Amino acid sequence: MTLKIDLHSHSTASDGTLTPTELVMRAVEAGVDVLALTDHDTTEGIAEALTAAENRPLELIPGIEISVTWNSQVVHIVGLGVDIQCQTLQEGLAPLRQFRDWRAEEIGRRLAKVGIEGAYEGAKALSNGKLVSRTHFARFLVNQGYVSETKKVFQKYLTRGKPGHVPGEWAELSAAVGWIKAAGGQAVIAHPARYPFTRTKLRRLIGEFVEAGGDAIEVVSGSHSRDDNFTMARHAIDFGLKGSQGSDYHGPENSWAELGRLAELPSGVVPIWRDWTLIANRLSA
Repeated sequence: MTLKIDLHSHSTASDGTLTPTELVMRAVEAGVDVLALTDHDTTEGIAEALTAAENRPLELIPGIEISVTWNSQVVHIVGLGVDIQCQTLQEGLAPLRQFRDWRAEEIGRRLAKVGIEGAYEGAKALSNGKLVSRTHFARFLVNQGYVSETKKVFQKYLTRGKPGHVPGEWAELSAAVGWIKAAGGQAVIAHPARYPFTRTKLRRLIGEFVEAGGDAIEVVSGSHSRDDNFTMARHAIDFGLKGSQGSDYHGPENSWAELGRLAELPSGVVPIWRDWTLIANRLSA
């Protein structure tokens, strides 16, 4: 029996477009057996998602995606199976959300200087009102006709050197891994092929991640190519890390990343879920 496992997804608790309940229902419709909700720097949607998954043919894994600054570059570390009541985790996440609040207001101010008024208010209206991300600004700018698609928003307004870019310091790599481990979770480098790193620099990141106590690499991702999957599998094997997989689903608008629509982990990679009791129970059912 093969299970459909997706360990990276987002809801309206961060920058997804489906509520946690809607996300769970869509996953059920897609035949997903195991889903992790991994919103950016918040676990606020987990309780709702767990309730929605009750009495459904779906196992919901409490997760998180933590923003990290490493070598002046933002990388993301996913935590799987975290205890959302863990004080260490929540105390670590709180300053990240505070920075997000300030950054959102500052992006609005900077966009106003180039003639785009009401961007902060527009982005906030597209969010849950508690966490406003760059993705919400991108959706606002598309809706207002400034650009034709969200990808072009980042290229024109929100990346380094552009008028709406706001640099910032996120969590340290070792700290983020430590919060996840303190919460009883497993730490995973998210979508590693997306980062603009040379092979040498990526392997340096992985090496430091291992030293910090990291567990796995997201080998298969909705943003990875087939070649990326095999390259990341090689890195995982070389460093003795497990492999994870996730669509990085944000909503039905992004047809390139659908829930559960993932390639299998390449041969030789140890799945991060190999020793999960819930997986064993599913397979024996």
